[in-house]
Amino acid sequence: MNLEEYKKNHKTAYLAQIYEKLLKDEAEILLMIEKDPSMKDLALADLNSITEQKKNTEAQINTIIESEKEEIEYPTELILEIRAGTGGDEANIFAHQLMEMYDRYAETQGWETKLIDDLTLEIKGKTVYDLLKYETGVHRVQRIPETEKMGRVHTSTASVAILPIRKKVRFVIDPTDLHVEFSRAGGKGGQNVNKVETAVRIVHIPTGLDVRSTAERSQSANRETAMAILTSKIALLKEEEEAKKFSANRKGQIGTADRSEKIRTYNFPQDRITDHRIKESWSNIHTIMAGKLDDIIEKLQSVKRSEEALPN
Repeated sequence: MNLEEYKKNHKTAYLAQIYEKLLKDEAEILLMIEKDPSMKDLALADLNSITEQKKNTEAQINTIIESEKEEIEYPTELILEIRAGTGGDEANIFAHQLMEMYDRYAETQGWETKLIDDLTLEIKGKTVYDLLKYETGVHRVQRIPETEKMGRVHTSTASVAILPIRKKVRFVIDPTDLHVEFSRAGGKGGQNVNKVETAVRIVHIPTGLDVRSTAERSQSANRETAMAILTSKIALLKEEEEAKKFSANRKGQIGTADRSEKIRTYNFPQDRITDHRIKESWSNIHTIMAGKLDDIIEKLQSVKRSEEALPN
């Protein structure tokens, strides 16, 4: 057992200290027996008790370590970011409708949500990343806008990015690569709701990634949130780049976390939602847009499980 490593982890430090104390007590008893063998029978009960305490402490440490590994694999917190694509006002309307759809779905799952900025939502929950990780990509809508007088169907798009907030990352962001701006947080209609500059915008110069946080009441809290989102965006960018290297050999239908990949079409005139990765369609489009995503999510999960069961 690597006690020094466990001492550095704030979640296991206390248990590591307990384990270290047990080792010390055990060593003292063994030394006593060595000096006076007649004490062996009397000390046996103490040794057995220490052995049992060590096992229990080890089990607690292992549980925490496994939990941390699971947290890296399946984060319990993420940022859902939506951006309007082609289609002008209609694309912007669709982007906001997608945000409302995911917000309502999160509510049905009992997850905690918070609006970080327009079209940027923080979601916390035990299964949040596992269930939403396949939503990244371009979502396309086909419908007749309310302003369309000729009855023509318009096509618009919005991109969705699922950004897991991981506690541990394998890279370091150089502070000199950041451009940070502060401004007043605006309320609905554009009015300034704060007299101090609490809103934070951070630009990562090498990649051009741009993050803004306005939800928190203090500048430092918004900066912390913005940095968490930026870190997730850089991680996603690295994952996309890595995935593209092996895209020619990729057999999976669901694909990677590539935001440029068209994944789903919402066809209102035909009351049909189609996921192009798995070639499946669903009706009752208005019900789904109201947050009833369960059937789509479950089908994606099922397909992915089937893929993972196939031999390499």
